Amino acid sequence: MIEKYIPYIGEEFIDELFLISRKLKGIKVLHVNSTKEGGGVAEILNRLVPLMNELGIETDWQIIKGDRTFFNFTKKLHNLLHMPGKEEINSDEIVYYLKITYENMNQIDTENYDVIFIHDPQPMGLVIKKQPGQKWIWRCHIDTSTPDPKAWHFLENFLNAYDACIFHMPEFAYEGITIPTYIIAPSIDPLHPKHIELSQEEIINTLTRFGINPEKPIILQVSRFDRLKDPFGVLKAYKLVKKKYDCQVVLVGAFAPDDPEGEQVYKELLNFATGDKDIFILNLPPNSHKEINAFQRGATVVVQKSLKEGFGLVVSEAMWKAKPVIGSNVGGIKRQIVHGITGYLVNSIEGTAVRIRYLLANPEIRKTMGFHAKERVRHRFLIIRHLRDYLLLINRLLKNND
Repeated sequence: MIEKYIPYIGEEFIDELFLISRKLKGIKVLHVNSTKEGGGVAEILNRLVPLMNELGIETDWQIIKGDRTFFNFTKKLHNLLHMPGKEEINSDEIVYYLKITYENMNQIDTENYDVIFIHDPQPMGLVIKKQPGQKWIWRCHIDTSTPDPKAWHFLENFLNAYDACIFHMPEFAYEGITIPTYIIAPSIDPLHPKHIELSQEEIINTLTRFGINPEKPIILQVSRFDRLKDPFGVLKAYKLVKKKYDCQVVLVGAFAPDDPEGEQVYKELLNFATGDKDIFILNLPPNSHKEINAFQRGATVVVQKSLKEGFGLVVSEAMWKAKPVIGSNVGGIKRQIVHGITGYLVNSIEGTAVRIRYLLANPEIRKTMGFHAKERVRHRFLIIRHLRDYLLLINRLLKNND
């Protein structure tokens, strides 16, 4: 399967992967996160774990289990790590987090692995079970540059037991971190059903199946139903654009099991959209990859108007389909979009509307930007580069054991 990536990244890159993996022969690797489907972490692991195994590195993936109370707390923690908030972390929540963590320690085997990747805060406490000689890596997929102090203090109870942590960007790492820190950007897989080429017929059929007019300009945002993704801001920008252009807006999302807030945001969006036949709020099953692909390829303009963002991999997803993307000037979005070349970075609802109107009026500029957008993803944000970065990090950490 790895040879199938040669058309995208070249044969030399593949040879390098096999060379690195031979140095890691015999080690066992484990990834742990909080959901098998829904969200970028699960999507990456679904592709990355089989690739590591194909290279001869025995790699497993396990899921931490929790109930609504547990995930309500970890969602609060997630938000507080993004930025200070009014919410408090109380002792009952900490006790419950530890209770669920200890229950998972009996279910998740971490003892028989040389390297353990723990993704985000939900399974972070499993490091209590760390064995001598093991390397534990905390893979943070959120921006912790300006965390709420009480959330960071809670995190530090576990973080200092890790051997390394990984962030998407240098800016995401809180300056108070005392363990080795590495920067590895996330990625998309060009062979994934969400990113393979589709016929124009398939794109049109998908749009019409959901009642969307393929002949009318489409403004698209794909994201979880989360207030930090600012879907309401997208709808407000659309209403400003609508004054001049007859267009549609499509918000596509899904509920993730570890995000209880999503259903409430989805219901509020439906209420907001009442009465406008050109607003589409679509809650799709997590495995709707072909549909997402068709929406991104069928869109005229793609938007990612997050208020705060980890990396925002949906930006690279759309850029891979040769679409210019208008994104908020936050988080990883500003690492993906080159302003004025592959899309535009914006700071307000009004600015978003201005850029949408400009792109709707200039199809040639959309085409040129789309070409540059795809090339940027090819060189920076494909999964084979991601895989190489992980292997190099593992190799470096294990060498420190020698």
